Amino acid sequence: MSTTVESSTDDTQPAPWWSDAIFYQVYPRSFADANGDGVGDLQGVQDKLGYLELLGVSALWLSPVMRSPMADHGYDVSDPRDIDPLFGDLETMDALIDAAHDRQIKVTMDLVPNHTSVEHEWFQAALRSSPGSPERNRYIFRDGRGESGSEPPNNWPSVFGGPAWTRITEPDGQPGQWYLHIFAKEQPDLNWENQEVADDLTKTLRFWLDRGVDGFRIDVAHGMAKPDGLPDHDWKSNKLLQNTDDDPRFDNPAVHGIHRGIRKVLDEYPGTIAVGEIWVRDNKRFGDYIRPDELHLGFNFRLAEAEFSADEVRAAIENSLDAVDQVGGTATWTLSNHDVDREVTRYGGGEIGTARARAMTLVELALPGAVFLYNGAELGLPNVELPDSALQDPVWERSGHTERGRDGCRVPIPWEGTEPPFGFTAGESTWLPMPDEWAALTAEVQLEDVDSVLSLYRAALELRSFRPEFSGPGIDWYGSPSGCFAFRRDGGLICALNASEEPIPLPPGEVLLNSAPLVDGQLPPNAAAWLI
Repeated sequence: MSTTVESSTDDTQPAPWWSDAIFYQVYPRSFADANGDGVGDLQGVQDKLGYLELLGVSALWLSPVMRSPMADHGYDVSDPRDIDPLFGDLETMDALIDAAHDRQIKVTMDLVPNHTSVEHEWFQAALRSSPGSPERNRYIFRDGRGESGSEPPNNWPSVFGGPAWTRITEPDGQPGQWYLHIFAKEQPDLNWENQEVADDLTKTLRFWLDRGVDGFRIDVAHGMAKPDGLPDHDWKSNKLLQNTDDDPRFDNPAVHGIHRGIRKVLDEYPGTIAVGEIWVRDNKRFGDYIRPDELHLGFNFRLAEAEFSADEVRAAIENSLDAVDQVGGTATWTLSNHDVDREVTRYGGGEIGTARARAMTLVELALPGAVFLYNGAELGLPNVELPDSALQDPVWERSGHTERGRDGCRVPIPWEGTEPPFGFTAGESTWLPMPDEWAALTAEVQLEDVDSVLSLYRAALELRSFRPEFSGPGIDWYGSPSGCFAFRRDGGLICALNASEEPIPLPPGEVLLNSAPLVDGQLPPNAAAWLI
């Protein structure tokens, strides 16, 4: 079977840089702390650029660093055209961009157009203003239902738990209208039917592009637009932090006009890109987001959701390629991010989880398209079981302490030394506690170990960057034993995965790299190999 992704670019033109880029997601709070306050910052990122160059990444994706009261760790933005003092200032950001560019590393940053912070000057003005005012029309305010408007305007829940509506107190001191917040109550949704909202986003895009930013990751790219009338919905199958394709809060048709507006601005800055966070299952609807006049790339999470089985992983790959094939787009691959449990933990934890994560690293990096690596994946970090007292994710409180949230995959990176904070900070504590057992997983230890997860990543990224066998947009599947698969890239690279319980013979060819030592020339269980 052959699965091919056609290029949407002119064959006479070189492929755009992002079409096979390695994006490295920096979660700034957890990457490196330069000022000793226990929270990572932009200077810390700049200080580690040498490490990232050595690793072999093409671009950074910075999770939110804009000014924010941090109700949702930066995804509640109070000023989209400034840097939060927690991370530095505009001068620090400018210096990071310049230093990264000096090392031929692009810089992309998170953009949050679905909502603002309650501390944004617009929302504060809305609270001071009357119902129906221009200030309120920037957001989604509605009168309540029931006697005296005491019930929410509809039955929508928040993604984080609880209702998606909060009632305000009017300037005269009386209970008043309700505002919509698909996420936390500190994150009021913007009204994207208001042209002023679109104009302000354009201003923000130009502000950062003029400073040298190479593009944006669009948070909740399937959000923003809302259905007419905000109708009630049957939420029987609703789960926290998830949505289905019939969810009226997301994937409404008007969102595509918003993305065309974003693309129009980016096209004025050659080489810049927009990557969308798109939680849409239907491939046709997913592909609509990456049509030639919308987003350049769309996050496809199928690989991160797949269990460690040959059938599931192959199905995820085929599905992801099909989604972009329909519109001539570029596939994207990721195994984890700041919202998803780390792959070592998902695949079983301990030695078996690490072995499977190593194998999936070779599978992911063998595929055509762009790859997104979450900071710490290259160290083989697992999730951390944190004490209740340490949890900071708003999901923990909003769910009534029934959902622990995402903090376990956001623990700071261990760099060096034998005890916490492992060189992450010169301070005594870190914003989330680091486990003692990470002493064996520091970057320092792994750089000296040729068999470490970090060494595997470095070798794989180097081979991927220059070997011609990684070329071409298509893959062909080989016949394989049960519990296994093998595919061949157009350029000649063969990737084999053994997710069974017994060693298997390798396909014909010269072994280029393997995630675990061969056993009598065979590929052991929970392992992958590259051949040419």
